[in-house]
Amino acid sequence: MSDAETRLHFRIGYLGDAFHGSQVQPDVRTVQGELIRVFEKLGWISKDDESHNLVLSSRTDAGVHVRLNGGSVRVASSLWDSITPRKFVRAVDDLLPDEIAFLDVRAVGMDWNPRLAVHRVYRYRMECMDFWKDPGEEFVEWLQLFVGTYDARNFARLEPDKNPIRTIESCSPWVVDGRTVGFEIVGKAFLWNQVRRIAMALQLLTLGEITPADVRNAIQNPDVEVDFGVAPPDWLILWGVEWEDAHIPATDESNCRFSPPPVPSREAERTMRKRWRQSARMELKTLLYTEWMQLGQLPVAYHHK
Repeated sequence: MSDAETRLHFRIGYLGDAFHGSQVQPDVRTVQGELIRVFEKLGWISKDDESHNLVLSSRTDAGVHVRLNGGSVRVASSLWDSITPRKFVRAVDDLLPDEIAFLDVRAVGMDWNPRLAVHRVYRYRMECMDFWKDPGEEFVEWLQLFVGTYDARNFARLEPDKNPIRTIESCSPWVVDGRTVGFEIVGKAFLWNQVRRIAMALQLLTLGEITPADVRNAIQNPDVEVDFGVAPPDWLILWGVEWEDAHIPATDESNCRFSPPPVPSREAERTMRKRWRQSARMELKTLLYTEWMQLGQLPVAYHHK
């Protein structure tokens, strides 16, 4: 770009099963790729100039839904000075597929980095996994096993040269209408597949296939390789990303309207559960669209003057 530039921070949500992950990949549909396509179509960034540096805060795998992620992009200052945030959001959102919600945008300093978040929040709907049974009070104790600062390589797909030390600030039950449906986990940053591997360990604890001592050993002895497996991405939601100057919006828990799983019986339980699980997928999407509708309410005001 030839004139002065402004760095923008934007926030988005998306349905993960519509994309091959968030990061750009050749010849497949991704969230970042769709954003770049739209910005190029609007003429706000150039195909021949990658200095726009459109990046997202948190990488997500295919199938992982996102209530609120963030990113940044550099555009010409003349563009930003000529348009309101409301019109900016509308212009982008109108050209994006329905599976992506472009929620808000603001100007930040040129050295602002979307990856340097205060913390990230994930939720996982455990009750949708096969043979799940609410373990009651034990579940709270199991969740506490994962809280703290430790080498988490046994709960991740560790990339080369990646620091495996991670801090989990909290891990608590996700309760809907008095029913434990899964868990919420908060940390500054997570390793690849970390939350899904924690979910799988919790599932194995539920089934009695491993013990809390097995989990403690996997945490306390990271050099001894342990693989508890990886839970499906379908039931994982990146609930929000928080920065020092942009907090995660409050959650309207009444939007979580989840039907309970079928009660075990001699009837066609597997068929019933299969149909219930399809219903549960739609419930998650309804939840996200409802949240985006509320999160995307922008004031009719100019960002300058």
